[in-house]
Amino acid sequence: MLNSPMEADPKPSPLSQSITAIAMDGGQPLLSPQEAQHLSPVLLAYVGDAIYELYVRLHYLLPPQRIQAYHRQVVGQVRAEQQSLHLQTLRQHLTEAESAIVRRGRNAATSAPKRVKVSVYQQATALEALVGYLYLTDPARLKVLWQYLVFCDSP
Repeated sequence: MLNSPMEADPKPSPLSQSITAIAMDGGQPLLSPQEAQHLSPVLLAYVGDAIYELYVRLHYLLPPQRIQAYHRQVVGQVRAEQQSLHLQTLRQHLTEAESAIVRRGRNAATSAPKRVKVSVYQQATALEALVGYLYLTDPARLKVLWQYLVFCDSP
């Protein structure tokens, strides 16, 4: 007889065990690079999109300002066009393995919203895949790469 989900002895996932990596403090990796390689680039980009936006929000947290100004700054940085530029900034600093993740992410984006060129959207997806991959496997490396990025005060 199969156990019901309530009777099973659930093993916590690595993702649920660590919240400290969100602060980009160089905490313990949540997955090994080998485990992360089994995730689709779209899934890595999905995670990376959330992490990227969180980091941008934290970047603009101080000094305190009106929420509309704060929102405008964040939206200006999480647009595909800006993410594409950020990827170009990071390219010279990437390892071979990181460049491979970028290629996988770029190739996974086969369509784009009407307002964005497909090539720009592919680069943005590639950056998000890289952020997701590094967040899961090497938060300290993500922190290093993050320091190369320059954020404008206006979109």
